[in-house]
Amino acid sequence: MLEENKEVFDEFTKIHFEYSLDPDKHQEVFNKEGEKIIIIIKDYENRLCKSSEKAGYANYTGNLAEKFQTEVKSHFPLIDHIGIIPKPKMLIKRIRL
Repeated sequence: MLEENKEVFDEFTKIHFEYSLDPDKHQEVFNKEGEKIIIIIKDYENRLCKSSEKAGYANYTGNLAEKFQTEVKSHFPLIDHIGIIPKPKMLIKRIRL
């Protein structure tokens, strides 16, 4: 997966590092580039799990998917933060009585 999509993952690695330093500043870019990564990861997870289900190992597919996600998180620990909507800064006006 990483070798076949080297350019995309290299770019995301940079963005992931920048996001880890300042999440508020890089959230939008992280979400945008993270969409591509999530699509690739889900594609490979589906390939892996579908082939094991067809081979008669349906009982182990859930564990296999979990191990795959754990491996992804070992490379990109903040991957679950993709899709978080940044909070707009809320301004409260003072009421004068």
